[in-house]
Amino acid sequence: QVQLVESGGGLVESGGSLKLSCAASITMFRISTINWYRQAPGKQRELVASIGINDETDYADSVQGRFAISRDNDKETGELQMTNLKPEDTAVYYCNAQNYYSGFNYWGRGTQVTVSP
Repeated sequence: QVQLVESGGGLVESGGSLKLSCAASITMFRISTINWYRQAPGKQRELVASIGINDETDYADSVQGRFAISRDNDKETGELQMTNLKPEDTAVYYCNAQNYYSGFNYWGRGTQVTVSP
């Protein structure tokens, strides 16, 4: 049963923008923190952005001011708006939902983002 599905990845030139979406079909979406991670070839997976159950947000220093995370609890979706993209943003981006109380994690299969110089 697929529970998190990412979309919106693709190829973009440096300086361009993309919007990633995460469609969820999980229990208790409203009490789950939504996270976006990314993993570049040969590198560890890193946390890019988070949005909590009260809409509090947090960003990695490398994307602060360029990325914006949001959520829609009614539609059970999460989004990551990415602007001023750089080649170093190239990675597979994963959506993660973590239940605030139990800590249980859901993961999507990822979507590829490629930024050309």
